Amino acid sequence: MKSLKFCSIAFAARTFLLAALAAPCVVLAAPFAYVPNEKSGTVSVIDTASDTVVEEIKAGDKPRGLGISKDGKTLYVSDQPNNVLVKIDLEKRIASGTVELGESPEGVSVSADGKWVVAASEISNSVNFVATSTNKKLFAVKTQGKNPEHAVFSPNGKWLYVSAEEADSVDVVDVAKRKQVGSIKVGDRPRGIAFTPDSKFAYVASELVSTVYVINVSTKKVVAQIKAGNFCNGVTVSPDGNRVYISNGKDGTVSAINTADNKIVATIPVGKRPWNMAITPDSKKLYVANGRSNSVSVIDTESLTVSIEIKVGETPWGVVIN
Repeated sequence: MKSLKFCSIAFAARTFLLAALAAPCVVLAAPFAYVPNEKSGTVSVIDTASDTVVEEIKAGDKPRGLGISKDGKTLYVSDQPNNVLVKIDLEKRIASGTVELGESPEGVSVSADGKWVVAASEISNSVNFVATSTNKKLFAVKTQGKNPEHAVFSPNGKWLYVSAEEADSVDVVDVAKRKQVGSIKVGDRPRGIAFTPDSKFAYVASELVSTVYVINVSTKKVVAQIKAGNFCNGVTVSPDGNRVYISNGKDGTVSAINTADNKIVATIPVGKRPWNMAITPDSKKLYVANGRSNSVSVIDTESLTVSIEIKVGETPWGVVIN
């Protein structure tokens, strides 16, 4: 009986040890970064553990904006000349279909609840809402600004902020009401938009005045202005809410801003014409698409230095990480 009991304990201990050894492989699995390359018509897939390109996926003729479904299985990419969203199956890493949109779609965003994917359409001055349950466009919201580029959901899903290249304001769409309910004056040619994780503030980069505007979401008022680098463009907020990162197109740099006081703490040289960016879920690595270097710069957010530059396709427009 003692021998049998000992064997049972030993078997249980061995089973537990094997499970413990296997568990970190699942928990610590690094995400992938997806980069749309306009001129190549592809999406580069980067393994963030090794920072190497592991796949190139065909994604229409001119992929630009992109977003990932809540379940992480589908990548939505705007294909500008064909006026569609390209759906990419991320398990098979192949295009699995398209969704008809308005003319010249650009920025893409997926709501936190996963119900909607939106794409800003330049020509029609509107934002198209696609239901992820059916992958069909259900309606469009007209916006005030001309040539809208980015349409970004707040994390709480209540608001959609829209920037337009021929404007000096950010349009505010009430998602529940399905209409624009206001606009917030910023500087000329607002581009990138990002919200803090609590949805209390939004950061908007206005390119022609090289200034970042901090908006109080509840009051719809600008509460701070931050002078950035020349032709600031992309905006990313870290998942922990402590930092905001701004790409400066003409300078070839990224500005790091502390959200506690809205002060720039570092300016980091990257590639040529840095555009849109994304950060890993642990807030430790920032991936910056360099449009004229055909590369992605990876910034270590602790040292605030570039750890590696990864070659991708021609004219990368942005990054999304999942």
